[in-house]
Amino acid sequence: MRYKLHGRSGLRVSELCLGAMTFGDNWGWGANDEESRAMFDAFAEAGGTFIDTAHVYTEGASERLVGEFIQSDRDHFVVATKYTPSTGTDISKSGNSRKNMMRCVEESLVRLGTDQIDLYLVHFWEGTTPIDEIMRGLDDLVSAGKVLYVAISDTPAWQISRANMLADLRGWSPFVGIQVEYSLVERTAERELLPMAKELDLGMTAWSPLAQGVLTGKFLGNGTAEATRQQAAHIPPRHMEIARLVADVAKGYGCSPSQVALAAIRQMSKWGDIIPIIGGRNVAQIKDNIGCLNVTLDDAQLKQIDAATAIDMGFPHNMLKQQFVRDFSFGRGNYDKFDNHRG
Repeated sequence: MRYKLHGRSGLRVSELCLGAMTFGDNWGWGANDEESRAMFDAFAEAGGTFIDTAHVYTEGASERLVGEFIQSDRDHFVVATKYTPSTGTDISKSGNSRKNMMRCVEESLVRLGTDQIDLYLVHFWEGTTPIDEIMRGLDDLVSAGKVLYVAISDTPAWQISRANMLADLRGWSPFVGIQVEYSLVERTAERELLPMAKELDLGMTAWSPLAQGVLTGKFLGNGTAEATRQQAAHIPPRHMEIARLVADVAKGYGCSPSQVALAAIRQMSKWGDIIPIIGGRNVAQIKDNIGCLNVTLDDAQLKQIDAATAIDMGFPHNMLKQQFVRDFSFGRGNYDKFDNHRG
């Protein structure tokens, strides 16, 4: 396992992040305490230090278990948790408001059994709380020593850019990272979010990098499980085609489809390092995911996967690549003579 600086900070994180959403079986599909511990131990033994959880995951069991697991060497691990979602029916106990932020951070600190959260994230943009209220509230948490760094997930790029510009102007703590859905079947973050992250030097973590299991290949066979067949029937044909390609490539490398899917997004990004958030319901899945670190796809395979999974970038990106626009911008025929280190 290698380590990286997380965006515009001195925070050192492992090149894979362990997602703890499956820690705890309170939701009926996660891992029990013993299996959760085995998954954590496998990740830690491989050198993993970066753990992702949230206030809402498995009714608080996820944070409780993470807190128990890190106690033997608390400062060795980088713990990220999030706030925003409601944990009940009370409207005051939800959203990005300062009121809910302060409530959630105190509850998370208790469950994690720690006096500070390494990376605290806004879970998603809910569209009602003013951005200055959010950023000032987060800065207060940093000033109080309850939070060391702040980040954000599932939010439009323009809101994140606006938030960091405001933080820079007012001397508040800026977001140092973003968390986005990103996989070979979901690359739309490439339109705005990933280029923004590169420009603003934000760390990037990718949730659901295996597309909720689609890229593991488990839906490709004629399995006997009726539930699996029913799920497969609702997967878009394009996603299944990509899963077949990944499985074919994996055969050539003698590895699992999951390892190819994770290796591909780690190698393909032209926006900088993307840290996949790996997860599972048992230790075998975690170990298999960690195995992606031993897989390096060659250029031919990367080009094949890139071509098969590319998205239509849409406006204005497609227009700006057209020759007539480049001629307008640089003078006819000059674009190819120009070396752009920001391109």
